[in-house]
Amino acid sequence: ITDGTTHDVKVAPDLISTLDLKETKVVCADKGYDSEPLREQIRKTGTKANIPKKTNSQSNNDHMDWYLYKIRHLVENMFCRLKQFRGIATRYDKLKRNYQSSVALACIFLWLPL
Repeated sequence: ITDGTTHDVKVAPDLISTLDLKETKVVCADKGYDSEPLREQIRKTGTKANIPKKTNSQSNNDHMDWYLYKIRHLVENMFCRLKQFRGIATRYDKLKRNYQSSVALACIFLWLPL
């Protein structure tokens, strides 16, 4: 979890380095993660980077598996459902651990049938 002003692509390499991607075949991300160093880091783990190029890019998107990219909406829908909790959407918590606990509690409410 980072502060709201930090762009995700800045901390993505740190996240990728902590993950065990041995059994992962594809990493999907949106255009905001269009970074050649990030793609190279993903490739070094033996995983395919399924990240579309930005519209102002000189290269094309021939490398994309658009079916997998469209399935990303399941993850996006989960973030949308999480943001229905006002405290999570507005980041009321001052401490990182409290915010993480709020996110975990919201996930429990969403994933467990009541």
